[in-house]
Amino acid sequence: MASLYKENNAWVIQFASFEGNRKRPKVWLGKMPKKTAETMLSRIEEMISCRLAGHSLSPETSAWLGKLPDDTLAKFAKVGLVTFQRHTIGELWTAFRKQKRGVSQSTLDVYDYAEHRLFSYFDRKTGLRELSPEHFENWKTFLLTEYRNPRTDKPLVEATVAGSITKVKAVINWAIRNKWITKEQNPLEGVSRGSFINRDKDREVTVEEYYRLLEACPCQEWRVIIALARIGGLRPCEMLRLRWADVAWGKFWIRVTSTKAERYEGKAMRDVPLFQELRIELERLFKDESSKGKEFVINRYRKDSNMRQQFSRIVKMADVNPIPRPFDNMRASRSTEVYVEFGAFYESKWIGHSRKIAEDCYFTVRELDFKRAANWETVTLPEFAPVQFTGQHKERPKTTPVQIPVQHASESSRTELRKNEKTPQFAGSNESVQVDATAHLPKRGH
Repeated sequence: MASLYKENNAWVIQFASFEGNRKRPKVWLGKMPKKTAETMLSRIEEMISCRLAGHSLSPETSAWLGKLPDDTLAKFAKVGLVTFQRHTIGELWTAFRKQKRGVSQSTLDVYDYAEHRLFSYFDRKTGLRELSPEHFENWKTFLLTEYRNPRTDKPLVEATVAGSITKVKAVINWAIRNKWITKEQNPLEGVSRGSFINRDKDREVTVEEYYRLLEACPCQEWRVIIALARIGGLRPCEMLRLRWADVAWGKFWIRVTSTKAERYEGKAMRDVPLFQELRIELERLFKDESSKGKEFVINRYRKDSNMRQQFSRIVKMADVNPIPRPFDNMRASRSTEVYVEFGAFYESKWIGHSRKIAEDCYFTVRELDFKRAANWETVTLPEFAPVQFTGQHKERPKTTPVQIPVQHASESSRTELRKNEKTPQFAGSNESVQVDATAHLPKRGH
């Protein structure tokens, strides 16, 4: 099938043409030990047999091809043994981004951040097959020790680096699926991404702070934004997609559409209870002139960046300590409360994430929990009367101590503790939401 011989002191392999021509193709191997040349001969004979029979190469031969240098593969491709084209990492990233459709802009932004970090270390012209796990281990170290965020000039935390490595792995896996490289040539094989968990910016947003933030809001739409985040547990992207038709006044829930979870089966939508405090703010906005004829609940603040800038101003006006990740922190605070009050099943259904994600990223330890653990007989919490919104900044409502009994750990099991635990109740005037309130509202929603 194929023969090995020496010509001008170099090894040559010659085999019959696939097209049946008399001229037999040659592969010039060059100078090398005879044993190495014989190994290449056996591999080439297998490649010829598989091509003639229409079979796939064995895993061993595929792995062997993946380790060959580009010039040798180019020789094999010239005589029709393999299909080979040299691709650079820059070409790969461009091709991947072109086909990335049907995802949110925020997801594309994350890929763009990862791209900037990748090519701050690698040359775009570097061949994919030239990269190795060692190169990416060095890149990871570079991100953790030398790279600085161009916007803040601060070093990256481990969770951010882990996110970038995850996105690059997605690009490399796309290259493998499209046969740009083989699985054996994966340059990220064995490279650990690190931990996504970053609890340094965890911060509970208390009930008292929630009311202070409401008082400092410049308009009713902002009161709804804060209520959706702190009481409903919605993400900013979910708030912007919320329509008045999604508010089921008579069924006491709102239907939330999630861009972040829609790629998972059954996770694109979830129903969140129309908690009393949330309903109060939604009703006020619904009856406001600014909402007439509008499809979406939030209209003025349609950009996530604008929301965050305005929120920082509200925090200052409310005389509240800085909130490092405002919407994440409010969502996490509500996640903890819902878990304690209703349990893991409802927390997962209403807040919209898995139990593992909740434990790793959302559940927080509150001051109330320390008091419970210390076996305090009572826990003094402020009770706030709802403030009638007038559009003007008002003084904070006065607090009235409320005694909430705390069960001793010795009296029951941990399960009973969680079952009987009381969270801060969002007190609302009964006059604000009447029993027949839906009779005064148009039948929007389900």
